[in-house]
Amino acid sequence: MKHSDDPAAGTPVVAPLELDDEPAIAAELFGENHERARSFTHELATRGELLGLIGPSEAPRLWSRHIVNCALVAPFLRSGGRLADIGSGAGLPGLVLAIARPDVEVTLIEPMERRTDWLLAESSRLALRNVTVLRARAEDAIASGPYDQVTARAVKALRQLIPMTRPLLDEGGEMLFLKGERVDQEIADSLKQRRAARLSEPTVEVLTADGVPVPTRLFRATVVGAS
Repeated sequence: MKHSDDPAAGTPVVAPLELDDEPAIAAELFGENHERARSFTHELATRGELLGLIGPSEAPRLWSRHIVNCALVAPFLRSGGRLADIGSGAGLPGLVLAIARPDVEVTLIEPMERRTDWLLAESSRLALRNVTVLRARAEDAIASGPYDQVTARAVKALRQLIPMTRPLLDEGGEMLFLKGERVDQEIADSLKQRRAARLSEPTVEVLTADGVPVPTRLFRATVVGAS
């Protein structure tokens, strides 16, 4: 499915919570879609808490902690490729990456109806032609693949995330997972799953920029053999 009506239609429209300052790097990361990124951020600040997409304390750090934090991954996407975002939720990182990289086909995979309604409405409102929204769990979305890359943010630990997403990739496909400070421990804990998935030795990119106090830790690993 591609687009649907606004899930918030008929609900009160609240004023956006106070946003943090937009980091200067946002213009570089979003390029020609900079205004779309601003519109999405404003809409998420306006409706996100009402729809249960973000917590009440997130708007004052929405740009620095969420939007730009996700967009820093955009340079790692393969031009002309297909990307699957698992557990897309509010659109972090999948919808942000679709805005930043219009040359990449992005499938947002999310099992909750309320969240898929939001993703459908936003991709339609922003006229994003490179987005498909799929209401499903990763395990049930295998037929929609294979993908060139798969990403996820704040979904599960690597030992669960790797076997969950591996069927979406063929040999040469890449996992790009946004992780927290414990990523090194997660890598150690997922040795069995990484071997079973036939992944390359993983690397961790620590991505940061002025105005972004919390770095993005990006787990990267490539499928090097058929499972």
